[in-house]
Amino acid sequence: MATTSSDEKQVMIVAVDDSEHSSYALQWTLDHFFTTLPNPIFKLVLLHAKPSATSAVGLAGPAYAGAAEVLPIVDSDLKKIAARVVDNAKQICSKRSVTDVITEVVEGDPRNVLCDAVEKYHASILVVGSHGYGAIKRAVLGNVSDYCAHHAHCTVMIVKRPKTKHWIYTLATLHLYILQQ
Repeated sequence: MATTSSDEKQVMIVAVDDSEHSSYALQWTLDHFFTTLPNPIFKLVLLHAKPSATSAVGLAGPAYAGAAEVLPIVDSDLKKIAARVVDNAKQICSKRSVTDVITEVVEGDPRNVLCDAVEKYHASILVVGSHGYGAIKRAVLGNVSDYCAHHAHCTVMIVKRPKTKHWIYTLATLHLYILQQ
């Protein structure tokens, strides 16, 4: 874990992408670490790992005869997506009056990008959302949070979105409680 002077804030990196899980993890983090304190103890870094155009195209990429024409278009689209992801994350922060935020987009595999960023920023905490994949999907698609938990040189907080059924039950219970009052 990184050590800091009394004047310097510890760094918390939040991984952001275009998923609901990522948005929830960011909102949860802001609500629990930034908006509840008058002077948060963390410096917030929002990090998006942008895939390379060749990895997005996949196996057909270099072998594909038209790859030279396709790759610049794919890269342009990936840059637009990355800009949208970062803008959405900044809007979530702004809505919660969190304005002291560093944003960064780094091209590469999210597992490596996140672990490298932990070293670059000397982060104390890395926050990632959980997609809630089952064992088979995790094995096929890989698991960024699991990789980071084992390889990042800091605390890794995996934020899992509650199941909808749980929220419906909680809301129904709260509604019944209010009606009884």
